[in-house]
Amino acid sequence: MTDAPVTFDACSMADLRIDDEASFKHVGLYGDLYAALVGAKYTFRVLPDEFRDRWDHALLLNLTFWGAADGGDVLTERRLDADVVMHVAWHVLAHGALVPEGMRPSADALFLGEAIASAFDVYLVGRLLGHSPRSTFLASQVPAMSDAADAAGMSADAFDALVSQIAKDPDAAFESLRALLFDTSRALLRSGDAAEALAVLARADAHPYGALLHRYELSNWVLYARAYAGHALLADPSVVSVDQALRAAPVALDWLEREWVRPALARYKVLDEV
Repeated sequence: MTDAPVTFDACSMADLRIDDEASFKHVGLYGDLYAALVGAKYTFRVLPDEFRDRWDHALLLNLTFWGAADGGDVLTERRLDADVVMHVAWHVLAHGALVPEGMRPSADALFLGEAIASAFDVYLVGRLLGHSPRSTFLASQVPAMSDAADAAGMSADAFDALVSQIAKDPDAAFESLRALLFDTSRALLRSGDAAEALAVLARADAHPYGALLHRYELSNWVLYARAYAGHALLADPSVVSVDQALRAAPVALDWLEREWVRPALARYKVLDEV
């Protein structure tokens, strides 16, 4: 261990090699979300040379300091998977839409942003199945989902049926999981003790996507919100309004594209540049 100060190398989207990009060529939102990061001039942080092989360090830093305003995701090298581009973009868009300038994000804002970014991964699974079977994204995501479902007691047949349903209607899968993640994280934050929290988890178990819940590090979400969110236990009316709009929308992702993505691209003036 050293007491010498360490600094990250900063890199922009233009500095990065994007892996597995071809798998998402049929996903129209990929180009827009990529463009949103370019327009926002989002920068990533790369570990110093002496830590370049320490993916475990990068993982801990990203799980512990994951706010969109903290300086960018931490990478071990100047390369990024295409799905992570979209995940990060949703965080940036959520921060811009839900957090007033100069203010700390509310717990609700943190939870909604993470719920959207995380549920979008399941949407991508549905979109890629049958279209990009050799995708490295599918090779990592589907087994991880299977492991979570197995740990929750879901049978292999039931998991196969769940994946088939996701592939049949990725948009519905996104919104169903997004709502579950948002509701559960909010309820866990407000639980007074382990018994109350267990009751929250029991209710989540009954949800069609409840078996996937522990795939998403909700304990980290809750602890982060307790530590950093402004007025953590208070409901954020503007965030609740967005959540209600998503539930009411015929297709939640269409609402997000119309209300968040397209306005951001127009603001960044990159609609026709990327």
